[in-house]
Amino acid sequence: MEKKKVTVPLVCHGHSRPVVDLFYSPITPDGFFLISASKDSSPMLRNGETGDWIGTFEGHKGAIWSSCLDTKALRAASASADFSAKLWDALTGDELHSFEHKHIVRACAFSDVGLNCLSIGILLLNLSYNLSHRPASNACVMHIEKLFLMNLSKLFYLQDTHFLLTGGIEKILRIFDLNRLDEEPRQVDNSPGSIRTVAWLHSDQMILSSCTDTNGVRLWDLRSGKIVQTLETKSPVTSAEVSQDGRYITTADGSTVKFWDANHFGLVKSYDMPCNVESASLEPKHGNKFIAGGEDMWVHVFDFHTGEELGCNKGHHGPVHCVRFSPGGGSFASGSEDGTIRIWQTSPVTHDESDLLGSEPSGKVKAVADEVARKIESGLHIGGEGKTGDTDKATDA
Repeated sequence: MEKKKVTVPLVCHGHSRPVVDLFYSPITPDGFFLISASKDSSPMLRNGETGDWIGTFEGHKGAIWSSCLDTKALRAASASADFSAKLWDALTGDELHSFEHKHIVRACAFSDVGLNCLSIGILLLNLSYNLSHRPASNACVMHIEKLFLMNLSKLFYLQDTHFLLTGGIEKILRIFDLNRLDEEPRQVDNSPGSIRTVAWLHSDQMILSSCTDTNGVRLWDLRSGKIVQTLETKSPVTSAEVSQDGRYITTADGSTVKFWDANHFGLVKSYDMPCNVESASLEPKHGNKFIAGGEDMWVHVFDFHTGEELGCNKGHHGPVHCVRFSPGGGSFASGSEDGTIRIWQTSPVTHDESDLLGSEPSGKVKAVADEVARKIESGLHIGGEGKTGDTDKATDA
């Protein structure tokens, strides 16, 4: 007899109020990580694979509406109702800087300034020129190569330069240079409404934003500071995600999930959902499925090409505010009004496998990544509350 496929999530407790935003780091040498934003004022960092709690960033005095990690998971940022966005050391939990605003900050996003290929080309041309126009002694060649490598190393260092983008009730997009923390940010004005979401597009050239009270997504060219395109929707966009490969922009508005071409900005696909959805995410590895969550408290899985519903994951006891795929696509996370995070495997397990997951008396899944211990030992603010990822109880299914 064929065994029935079920989805058994890891349930991550710890937040005392609704979880409103989730963000996965890219895969790093230490694994990947998940940061959560909650109205309880305390962003939390977790092992992205197991859900095990690593630490809490303490210092905000208001609800956290958004949080994110940089590409190496070394720094975190959070946007809060206390009129500030904070920059954190993700290894120690220390606050590195607080960016003061004049009203509630609803969204934040890191950007990496990519390695400038033109600059590398210039260095290569200079190296070639020097080698062809100077005596080809070994000492000369070694000297020129040393200068080239020194300059190249500087360029690679620049790849670690980050900017932080914020937006909120003020209707102003701010860009902070994280190498010059005390400098005034660049401001991009004229947002038509209070800013709900922000994201970077095409490295540091464009940004996108949506508003809480205005339909559509606006794309800004940072060279001119002007809106160059508006992605039209019938309702305010509550979630906007740029796909990992940079090909698509995924948006959720009302009861619709849309996919846009991130280069030409045309509408690629639009699907009606079974309820009003607040968040959607595209599977990053193959791009063949997407997830959506909203007011019906379920996390739905759909086929990207046809819109057919492939699965429905039940367990939350309140509306789902955010859903995100892990960077490898093997799992996805959901955050809810019930204050929990649930991590679901992309491929359902059989009943036998789910029994194995819950075989320990405590019902806990062992952490298998060394980076968790490393981060804990490094001094992140550790508390005594149970914040590890537990397998969901049968009554929650």
